[in-house]
Amino acid sequence: MGKQSRKKTSANKNIFTSGFVFSKVNAVMLVLFLIVEAIYYYICVPSLSIYSGELYQWLIVTVILLMVCFLNLKKKENVIIVDGVKLVNKVTKYGIMAIAGIIVILIFASFFSSKLFFSSKYASLINIEDGNFATDIPESTDINNIALMDTETAKIIGERAIGSLSDVVSQYVVSDYYSTIDYNGRPMKVASLEYAGFIKYFNNKNAGVPGYVLVDPVKNEAQYVKLDKPMKYVPSAYFNDNLMRHVQMKYPTKLIDDYYLELDNEGNPYYICPTMKANAGLFGAMDVDGVIVCDPCTGDTVYYPVGNVPNWIDRVYDGDLMCQKYDWYGRLSGGYINSIIGNKGCKKTTDDYGYKVMDGDVWVYTGVTSVNADESNIGFVLMNLRTGESKYYNIAGAEEYSAMSSAEGQVQNLGYRASFPSLINIKNIPTYIMVLKDNAGLVKMYALVNVEKYNIVATGNTQRDALKEYTRLLYENGITNSSSDLEGMPNKDIVVKDIKYIAVENETYVYITDKDGNVYKQKFADNEQLIFIQPGDKIKIYYAESEDNINILSDFEKSN
Repeated sequence: MGKQSRKKTSANKNIFTSGFVFSKVNAVMLVLFLIVEAIYYYICVPSLSIYSGELYQWLIVTVILLMVCFLNLKKKENVIIVDGVKLVNKVTKYGIMAIAGIIVILIFASFFSSKLFFSSKYASLINIEDGNFATDIPESTDINNIALMDTETAKIIGERAIGSLSDVVSQYVVSDYYSTIDYNGRPMKVASLEYAGFIKYFNNKNAGVPGYVLVDPVKNEAQYVKLDKPMKYVPSAYFNDNLMRHVQMKYPTKLIDDYYLELDNEGNPYYICPTMKANAGLFGAMDVDGVIVCDPCTGDTVYYPVGNVPNWIDRVYDGDLMCQKYDWYGRLSGGYINSIIGNKGCKKTTDDYGYKVMDGDVWVYTGVTSVNADESNIGFVLMNLRTGESKYYNIAGAEEYSAMSSAEGQVQNLGYRASFPSLINIKNIPTYIMVLKDNAGLVKMYALVNVEKYNIVATGNTQRDALKEYTRLLYENGITNSSSDLEGMPNKDIVVKDIKYIAVENETYVYITDKDGNVYKQKFADNEQLIFIQPGDKIKIYYAESEDNINILSDFEKSN
């Protein structure tokens, strides 16, 4: 009896509280499991939000590792016996049940988050108002102040800004990602410096990232801005200095979508990290519910729900997300079945979008076409990236890529390629404006294309040259009249002091100097009536002011 009692006591010592055998090997494996889990979380930093697919993947991996930790097929107490065959221990059984349960939850959650059940939820994420093109988009009388630079050109100019700084260029590179922002009323593009690899990070982690590159897309200029206090928490850093790891660990239950570098009104850098939530089930109709603002210099973070975001923040919503939300609205407003079979009234955005800076905010604009994907637009939509405000304009015309092809056709002998256009208002006429670049990505010419009649294409070496040609084409095609061409343009009476004809790049320009020393120029081929002007003549001129003090002459009238 004593021996049997001692055996039973010994067996009880090897039995886990839930009845499973727990040996020293299992204890070691459990410790290893905890270490692996901690390393996995630190490296991957999965969001613990119920809306995150990463959370459920992590749970499955965790259950599998726990099954391995408690695996012990040698003890009969831990083995399920079916028809005399040893299968798996009880922990494995419950682990398989847990995994199956998680998979079932994922399948059902995905199915019941779909557009089939919640088409109205998807369609209602965006509120579309009818816009008035003439009043919503200010008329561009002088298109020399329009931001036309794309990201590829910004990269080229940005690299030049740090090219001469040997201490910077040897340790850092300019980020490939440029944010379009409104900086004190001016459109700008900004990108942070990044560590040029792990070794450069290790050597410079104490110094941090010293500054950022600010690109002016109007003047085609870039400047390197050195910070008084360097940035420590950036996307290219490692370990605890990595921006996403830093922010996610501070807000473990938030589903963070991305990060954007922006500047406040004083030029201080901040990373804007939108957070997401599902509006249909667990995974459907994802939309932004707030933003986390991180100071990369100090690591301080603040969370703002949508609606309470400071005005200096330009991007709460990503352009891709806004276009996705419009597509849901355009396809699903008539119901899911109609989006699949009938397609009555279904529409979608075109394949790309551009940015416009208006009234202190950054807007995304893109064409809207039918779901049949023809080469024309039935209208276009403007969407505010801070507030989500969206306006639709019922203006039919060429979709953006067709307009780009028309512009390229005008200079096909030169082989220039058009960038994605910007939409502007010329005499209340919707117009695409774009740059034409050579193979090296350098801007060579400008083009204006009429949205509604994209066979009306004007090109020029400068924006003003292109505008003058476009104005002429509008008049020739009966879209405007000659008197309206000069409305609103600066004008005054002058006395001609001097007139010169100068050849510039195979073109003859006429330079007129008035008695006050002001200079005006115009291409002679655009107005051969200039040949009749003599020194001492009194004329009324229509002109556009220029920053280099050589004003652009648009037209003139002889005074009596």
